[in-house]
Order: sequence, then structure tokens, then C-alpha cells
Amino acid sequence: MFETRTAELPQKIGFLLLPHFSMMAFTSAVEPLRAANRLSGRTLYSWHTASIDGKPVHASNGIALVPDSSFHDELDSRTVFVCAGIRAERFSDQAVFSRLRELSRRGVALGGVCTGSLALARAGLLAGYRCTIHWENMEGFVEDFPDLNITATLFEIDRDRYTCSGGTAPLDMMIHSISRDFSDKLAIGVAEQMLHNFVRQPHDAQRMSIQYRTGISNAKLLAVIAYMEAYLESPVALAELAGSVGLSVRQLERLFRNHLGKTPTRYYLELRLRRAQLLLRQTTMPIVQVAVASGFASASHFARCYRELFNCAPRAERSQPPAGASGKKEDASLSPVGKNSDWAAT
Repeated sequence: MFETRTAELPQKIGFLLLPHFSMMAFTSAVEPLRAANRLSGRTLYSWHTASIDGKPVHASNGIALVPDSSFHDELDSRTVFVCAGIRAERFSDQAVFSRLRELSRRGVALGGVCTGSLALARAGLLAGYRCTIHWENMEGFVEDFPDLNITATLFEIDRDRYTCSGGTAPLDMMIHSISRDFSDKLAIGVAEQMLHNFVRQPHDAQRMSIQYRTGISNAKLLAVIAYMEAYLESPVALAELAGSVGLSVRQLERLFRNHLGKTPTRYYLELRLRRAQLLLRQTTMPIVQVAVASGFASASHFARCYRELFNCAPRAERSQPPAGASGKKEDASLSPVGKNSDWAAT
């Protein structure tokens, strides 16, 4: 029997599943709780699922989950997690935001799984808290909520707010919470049950290192790419990039061609354009602001470069369905949010 530190059992946790939620992130949050119950021989945790209206809700992979109730029914939960996924930037259900604020006033701890942080931020519930979100949504999150204390960590637990990135990050967050709630021994047992041999800590970075992402081992080239990624909004001159690692411009160009098959100027341009693509998909920023935020002084130059790389005009990008969409009928609460809406009312 594992030692427990918490007298109130079971700890009741609610999961609000928004349309197109990430199935992997949701199950990564629930399965450690199940394993904790099994290993301890006691019901340490219980959980309850809810959709906005109580009807089945489709995950981003197209699988429908039948919830236990509507989110607007009475919830007997100590903690509630908002589980989201793709299209979370379009979610604008004011009744849900109001319900979340009501739960907060009642002392319910709140969390965001994957892109669930967007809903919490839009409801005004992350001000004054450290928070994080999936790395792919980081750029848009920062642009829409510049006053929030947003980190690029795996997960954040700040008092009664729990936020994490997507994928398997909720697994690490829940194992960490089990350790805090009960014991390190139980948390280690849960990790072993999940075949999770390396439990990551809150401060761990979300993304793989540049070396793993690019397959490059040249230290100077990696340093230049890191420099580029740090200065997408205000591009650094090629001579400065080369000088930062003690190379000439010609040597740097040769390095990029040999390892990446393109010039450093082209590589830098594509990094900036991919940032612009994320901003177009995840924010309501005017296109000219997206251009500036991606290091372009001219909107027309930005549009030409964008069309060349993506074979699509920046304006048309916003009408494209997100990659990975299941094709299920879109929920009305996911309609695009206009400039005069409550998108950033916090």
C-alpha cells in the first residue's frame, strides 16, 4: 500500500472536452489517475467528462467521445481541466467562459491541456499566473495575450492553475501531481506502469533541440540557427550571423549549402514565413501586422514570398482548414472571431 498525503479522497477531477480536442493529451491526463488507483488499491482519483452541451464530442482524430454530462450541469469537481486541440484559436463560447469564471470564484482549481490555455486566457483566468501552451500555438498566444506570463516549459503549476503543452506532456504533469498529492513512490510506480522511463520536470523544454530537429551536429551551424530563431521579428544581417560564430559570410554560406542544401538567407526567410503561417492560422492580427511580426517591412513583399513558399496568398491561408482536421461538422462556437469580438477581452 502506498503512503498517501491527502485526506480528502477521492480527488474529483473534471475534464471539459472542447470540439477537436487532442485525444492523446486527454488520455495522457486520465491514464496516470487510473494507474494510481490500481497501484494503491484505493480510489485516490475519480474523473468526470463533460462536453459543452452534453452531446458526444469529436476529437481532432475524428473519434467521438460520449461525455458524462453537460459542462453547464452541476459539477462536483475539485479541479477542472479544459481539453482542447486544433481550432482552439476559434473557440468563442461566452457561456463557457462565464462558467469557468464561476467555477474559479467557487474555489475550483482550473487547468488547460494542450491548447486549453487559450480558453482560460480568453475567460480572463490566467492573469497573474505562469502558464504555457503547445509550442505550435506559442507565437499566436503571446501575440494575443502579451501581458500574460507565458513560458515555453513542458507544464506549469502555479497555485490553482495547471497548464501544459500537448502530446504526452499531461502525463508528466499528472505524475508530478501524484507525487505532490501522495508520494514519490506512487508516482514512480505510475511512470513504470506507463513505460515512461524518463519523467520530465515542469521546467523542461517542450521541443527537441535544434540538433535533433535538423539532424545537424555542426556546433557553429546550430548556433546560427538558434540565433535566427531568436530574431524572427527583427532579422539579423548575414554578416552579423557569420561573425557571431567566427566565420566569414562565404564560409557560412558554404556551411548552409553543405548541410541544408540552401543559402542562409533562404533558410532564414523560410523560418520567418513559417512563423507568419502560424500567426495567420492562430490569431486575428491584420495581415500587415503579421508581416511586421515576421520581419517584413513591406506587406507586398511578404505576400509575394508567402505565395512562393506555400502556393497560397496570406489572406487565403485563413480560410484553409487546419492540418489534421477530421472533417466532422464544425461546431458553431468555433466560428472565426472578428476584430470586435471578445477574443482578447481579458
